[in-house]
Amino acid sequence: MAAVATQRAPALPRPSVKPIIEHISVQKQTPSAVEFDPKVHLAYTPPPQIVMMKDIGYSEDTGVSPVAVSQPFQLFSSKAIEEMRKEIFHPKVMEKCSFSSNIAACQLRGYAKEHAPFTYEAWNNKETLALISNIAGVELVPEFDYEIAHINMSVKTDEQTKEELAAINKQKRFFADDEGIAGCPWEDDKPIVGWHTDSYPFVCVLMMSDCTNMVGGETALRTANGEILKVRGPQEGCAVILQGRYITHQALRALGAKERITAVTSFRPKSALLKDDSVLTTVRPISDLSELYYDFAEYRLEIMAERIQNARKEMNARRKRKKFDTLGHKKFLEESIAFLEHMDNEIVEDSKVIPGYIEEVDIPDVVVSAQEDARPTKRARVG
Repeated sequence: MAAVATQRAPALPRPSVKPIIEHISVQKQTPSAVEFDPKVHLAYTPPPQIVMMKDIGYSEDTGVSPVAVSQPFQLFSSKAIEEMRKEIFHPKVMEKCSFSSNIAACQLRGYAKEHAPFTYEAWNNKETLALISNIAGVELVPEFDYEIAHINMSVKTDEQTKEELAAINKQKRFFADDEGIAGCPWEDDKPIVGWHTDSYPFVCVLMMSDCTNMVGGETALRTANGEILKVRGPQEGCAVILQGRYITHQALRALGAKERITAVTSFRPKSALLKDDSVLTTVRPISDLSELYYDFAEYRLEIMAERIQNARKEMNARRKRKKFDTLGHKKFLEESIAFLEHMDNEIVEDSKVIPGYIEEVDIPDVVVSAQEDARPTKRARVG
């Protein structure tokens, strides 16, 4: 892995919300009636590398899998991306499902099941899930419907894009270029999403923009010892899989491209017997709380029901040949109480949620080098 860069490049113009609104207006399209077909719309090629948790200093049992992050790999075809883009730019989606916060200017959430049938089926298709699970090292399913294809959007004006390209051409020596993981060199890098850990175990981040002229757009990761590394941004139709609940990271600003649009689908283990550390910290302020809580409560209660059923089967099987396992059953009850208390803590009263505001925590910025003292900057609250 490359060391963190020690030089700093000049600050670049920062994006605003206005070009995003204008871009959306231009892009508005009517979705077609195309149905997702894995033979047509999947274009899978394996990732060239999968980074393990132990490779970045974490123990393999930190999360739900020993896998930390994949390098970018082709997942969907250009035809699939075309259909997905039609759905996200539909007027109803932009009107009903757009959110913004103190760490991200424009996001779309909770639209897939009702307004984007192609996107919804693409992420629920058994062949898609098999590919993602194989890379993640554990069988995964979408966290729940509300978290399918969450959209992060960053758009600049033509003038801003030209200024960035000019700056890039003058300062090429500042850009690290290695085997996909490098230091983060740009001073005043404005992230499209600030430092955070995800609310859910795994994410699959899909690039939905043409990245031909793009520099940057990587995902910056903090290793267990505090070093800051970045995973190269994917090309259109490519994806990165990250165990983001357990690794602090941020999506860096894309330079030299007019837009950077990504679709982030969250995943959890299919097995109800694996741990579930999912929280709602980073999504509660940017969601329709009623829909979010319905989905969250339903899947958690399903897990609880499966665990109770499993415990009952084990108890009945034991009864035929052994004494009651008092200590084992009390441990199950203790874990169940903790599980339900966790649910209670995450379902916060509506009146206590500030829309668009995610509490911040001090985390060293991406420009800090390995040789410099870490100077903390305010970023999104972890976990």
